[in-house]
Amino acid sequence: MTIENVYEIYKAHPSVQTDTRKLKQGDIYFALKGERFNGNAFAMSALERGASYAVVDEEIGSEDPRIIYVDDALITLQSLAAHHRNQFQIPFIAITGSNGKTTTKELVHVVLSKKFKTYTTEGNLNNHIGIPLTLLKIGMDAEMAIVEMGANHQKEIEGYCIYTRPTHGLITNCGKAHLEGFGGEEGVRKGKGELFDALRVFGGTVFIYKDYDYLTKMSSGISDCIEYSSAVNSPCMGIAMESGPFLTVKMEHDQSLIKTNLVGAYNLPNVLAAVCIGKNFGIDDHLIHEALSEYQPTNSRSQWLKIGENEVILDAYNANPSSMKLAIENFANLSGTRKWLVLGAMMEMGADAEKEHETLVDLIRKHTWEQVILVGNEFQPFAKEFQWFQHSEDAAVWFKSANPTGIQLLLKGSRSMKMEKLLD
Repeated sequence: MTIENVYEIYKAHPSVQTDTRKLKQGDIYFALKGERFNGNAFAMSALERGASYAVVDEEIGSEDPRIIYVDDALITLQSLAAHHRNQFQIPFIAITGSNGKTTTKELVHVVLSKKFKTYTTEGNLNNHIGIPLTLLKIGMDAEMAIVEMGANHQKEIEGYCIYTRPTHGLITNCGKAHLEGFGGEEGVRKGKGELFDALRVFGGTVFIYKDYDYLTKMSSGISDCIEYSSAVNSPCMGIAMESGPFLTVKMEHDQSLIKTNLVGAYNLPNVLAAVCIGKNFGIDDHLIHEALSEYQPTNSRSQWLKIGENEVILDAYNANPSSMKLAIENFANLSGTRKWLVLGAMMEMGADAEKEHETLVDLIRKHTWEQVILVGNEFQPFAKEFQWFQHSEDAAVWFKSANPTGIQLLLKGSRSMKMEKLLD
């Protein structure tokens, strides 16, 4: 069966699912395989649950006409997504980076949605499965599309660009993230830079945070570069104001203030990126400000919570040396004297794991804290003067018995550390 034939089926049933537990009536089920599962085994179950068709790549002993046999279900999913994307003549904005890409994506989405019918990546579905699913959720009424691209090794973003075909792109930054897969910081820049490489070929537009010289160098050869900045004169320039836990941005062109619900000055580039993109697509300033002021962060990203008498900064969705440093320094600079720092270990550091965790502990020692709690084996050799626990569940038991009140708490760590368990 050709991809054109599959697309005709998709047009009649424009909803795709890879997980039978989330299946809705009429979905097309794609039987994907992983290290611990084989979706082909659930194909008949998917049909029984209401799937319109099941796409499989193994013989499952059924002649049901709703079974579509292909050579590779994942490649078929990606090819179908590429075919769907080719039906559109609208801006496709790709966003990647080591830190802040999901927050930036969300901010750009709320801004563009003030004027355009805008589709975007849900949550962090930003990998080889999530990106095709994102593309296939874009309705024919779309006026804008935003696609988040995550990556932990070379050639990954290059592959995504082949079937996403972005017209615009933004790299938030290139920091110390996924060092194990990328092979060091230069490898990170090379891998993230695959987005700019694609836009160079496509003749696309890039948005550049001018404060980072390396982004300017990475964009060399791209004729359409639109700049935003906090320190270098640019058409879209803003600075962070001192205003408590929440970031307020003063825009230089009109001295206006954007009051956000985001914690930390490290979110300034993310806000400016959304302003810059909004302006580029002709959205009025007051609508941009309104969208950014209304946005409420979720999913453990730069969230400020009031729990009893305690103030909590929950930023526990992910962590790497770059984002950890920014979060710690921002927390240290906030007013208040009763600060508790609770950090989980950083994953995917490879050979740099020991050095990066030691460097982080050295940074912690430079500031004054009422309490420091470190979680994870990677911190153990450097945590002698601090509270240390192997798992977040163990830290949660201690935390409950300590029962602190009237404190400020920063909670941050890699996703696998499940640091939010301390708040259960």
